[in-house]
Amino acid sequence: MERRRQPRLPLAAHLCAGFFALSGALELVFPLLETPAPDALWSGTGQALLHWLLAAGLWHRLALCRVFAFVYCLAALVTYGVVLGLALAQAPIRFPTAVIVMSLVQVPSCAVLLPWLRSPAALAALPRSLGR
Repeated sequence: MERRRQPRLPLAAHLCAGFFALSGALELVFPLLETPAPDALWSGTGQALLHWLLAAGLWHRLALCRVFAFVYCLAALVTYGVVLGLALAQAPIRFPTAVIVMSLVQVPSCAVLLPWLRSPAALAALPRSLGR
């Protein structure tokens, strides 16, 4: 029985998976740089795992991961947007370097990825359910 070949993954899907892989790497690195505690590796790995699972799911065309990526981008825009707003308004709050850098990476990236994630093109590019 011959296996049906799926069309190539579009560039936007590659960029989306790459964004989550990069975000996972940043989530792993920043706790190690900021906290010399022995549990920093475990903490960073736990934070990075969500991003890497989403990247792998998008790479394998899982529709459920598209939904999770969409929700993540919405939440990141709100959360990190507020952080950037407070930082730009010079609020009397001390933000860790990791939060500021992640804000600068996440807000523009999610603003670009969000329209594609909700488009019919994304639905067509990521059609697989978990059962298949």
